[in-house]
Amino acid sequence: GSTYSSKVFRVTFLTLAVAVAVPLLGVAVLLDCPIDPQPISLKEPPLLTGVLEPNTKLRKAERLWENQLVGPESIVNIGDVLFTGTADGKIIKIEDGEIQTVARIGHGPCGGRKDERTCGRPLGMRVGPNNTLFVADAYYGLYEVDPDTGETKMLVSTKTLIEGQKLSFVNDLTVTRDGRKIYFTDSSSKWQRQDYLFLVMEGTDDGLLEYDTVTKEVKVLMVGLRFPNGVQLSPAEDFVLVQETTMARIRRQLRCSNLLSITFRYYVSGLMKGGADMFVENMPGLPDNIRLSSSGGYWVAMAAVRPNPGFSLLDFLSEKPWIKRMIFKLLSQETVTKFVPKYSLVVELSETGSYKRSFHDPNGVTVAYISEAHEHNGYLYLGSFRSPYIGRLDL
Repeated sequence: GSTYSSKVFRVTFLTLAVAVAVPLLGVAVLLDCPIDPQPISLKEPPLLTGVLEPNTKLRKAERLWENQLVGPESIVNIGDVLFTGTADGKIIKIEDGEIQTVARIGHGPCGGRKDERTCGRPLGMRVGPNNTLFVADAYYGLYEVDPDTGETKMLVSTKTLIEGQKLSFVNDLTVTRDGRKIYFTDSSSKWQRQDYLFLVMEGTDDGLLEYDTVTKEVKVLMVGLRFPNGVQLSPAEDFVLVQETTMARIRRQLRCSNLLSITFRYYVSGLMKGGADMFVENMPGLPDNIRLSSSGGYWVAMAAVRPNPGFSLLDFLSEKPWIKRMIFKLLSQETVTKFVPKYSLVVELSETGSYKRSFHDPNGVTVAYISEAHEHNGYLYLGSFRSPYIGRLDL
């Protein structure tokens, strides 16, 4: 009897397996894949030990203006007045705890993912020498905004081709003290912000650009960057740091040159003018925005973590384009996002790129999806591309 029933079980199981596998295989072969992933070679993530040892320091952060803001990505201050851009296309001013809309670059309706294209999505934000705001809008381009009158002035439009390429995902910017040069990233000439997961998974490359506010010229400084994201001028303004999100690294580019390279430090002046090198390699997460710290170093917010010890989905998939194709044939970006652990991590780098300290929230309990850490008056203000509040950590 038992041999007979085990045979029946085996036959039933195999029949079921085939019944499920064959249509799946058919679907996988027939369905179009929205992305054309390239294999990406990542080193084994660094061990989370020493300065990177997991902790719960970010859980001490308080949530400010909860449910009054949607996805405050980047934060700047003029005196004690804070400014941020939100997922509903607004540029917002927070003065004495009061929230006010300063400007909007796009137009309504705003709300769903599909509205982003017309609504606009202000991402990177900086304060210029005349206390005006420079804003990178993912869909519209680079703008200068008067924080008092709300008047907006377009500097670089995404409709303009730059060296034959269109700008599809303007992301972050950094401005020289004299306001003459703006360095900014276009994360992709193919994917828009709403499809950022396709961009991460596909591994295609784009660049770092320079806009001259006097001549109104735009130059491409670096190409070959995989998801160029946050940018930051060094305190001496001799180089620009560029976060290369998909590669979990930061490049440095020396200032003022047309030299094409990958993401590192871009030197903008001095002896190495125009050269580029690696600033930090193989980071413990995918870097989003980078900002100056009061110690002369840099704050880096991680959009996702690469746990070691542990399992990193990104690392696992990096050299397996065929699995990525299967996943995106069968699942939506929203569904795939749910598999990314909600681990919050901010690191402080020294001026030479070594790790000084790290702040963790292992389950993203208090502050999730951190996009930027902005230091002001002894506090670290934590921007987020999805959360409905700004986090504030007492340093």
